[in-house]
Amino acid sequence: MRTDIFARLDREPEPPKIVAPRMSRHRAALFGGTLAFYLAIVFAVLVTSWLVVLDWKVMLFRPYQQWPELHAFLDYYVVLGQRGPTAVMVACWLGWRSWRQHTLRPLLVLGTSLLLLNVTVGAVKLGLGRLGPHYATQIGSAEMFAGGDIFPSGHTANAVVTWGILAYLATTPRARRYLSAVSATVSLGVGLTTVYIGTHWLSDVVLGWAAGLLILLALPWFEPLIARAERWILDVREQWRARRRAVRQVRAPGVVPQPVLLPQSIAAESAALAAGAGTPAAHLATGARARAHHVPTVCPERPQPAPAGTRRPHPEHGSRGTASPAPAGPLTGG
Repeated sequence: MRTDIFARLDREPEPPKIVAPRMSRHRAALFGGTLAFYLAIVFAVLVTSWLVVLDWKVMLFRPYQQWPELHAFLDYYVVLGQRGPTAVMVACWLGWRSWRQHTLRPLLVLGTSLLLLNVTVGAVKLGLGRLGPHYATQIGSAEMFAGGDIFPSGHTANAVVTWGILAYLATTPRARRYLSAVSATVSLGVGLTTVYIGTHWLSDVVLGWAAGLLILLALPWFEPLIARAERWILDVREQWRARRRAVRQVRAPGVVPQPVLLPQSIAAESAALAAGAGTPAAHLATGARARAHHVPTVCPERPQPAPAGTRRPHPEHGSRGTASPAPAGPLTGG
């Protein structure tokens, strides 16, 4: 058994048995509670409740002016919530896992979660149209339906989903606990960083956390669809490989492609032969087909026999075509 640290970099000989998570009662209860919390945040902002007042207090506090020494670091840290860079980093890791485990499930789960994120969060952003703190027009207003697109926070929701996928796809309980803690810390830090910079209200970040968590909790409902998509992609890949092997065999030197007779053609030909087996024309047609399929081979190195009545030129006489003299008989004395 290999015990070196690079053993896990090798590809596994066969796909492991991966048990996809199911929508258990505990998960369904968490999904329902998170959905209720999500709707409560949206309602609190729509009615301009105490949550909007808290948004304005945090914005007017201007955290980026209170702790300016953190600004340089947090400008880079907030990239962990941007959709493009984080999707590329996580896709590279999950792509290696897909190659190593002979399965497309990690990449398909990532693609499904990002699709759900873009559709759900994007629709709510455009539907509510809330303006950000830098574009606010009236102090104390919720700034809803004003053409904005920041509610909920896309950075926060993307951080929850992208880094939470690593915990969702973990194969051991220990790895799942550690990755869950890491993803929660990263998403919490990204959300608070957007509040520090001033690009989001505090309620935007809270709703972004809830939106990302809803997507992670709902993923087990999409596992059957992911499994069917994986089987279809693998079947298409096998058909494409078989077609390439067939083309490669046809193009190989010295390989003569054999005619392929369809079952319909064979049946029609057999019926025609059976119908006209006793006629001379049928016998002629059968003989012609047999002669067409039989091509005699002639070896070019072996000379063909000359027809009767012709004389071969002797090598000593060149091309004059004269017959060589017959050998003389023995001399007898007389």
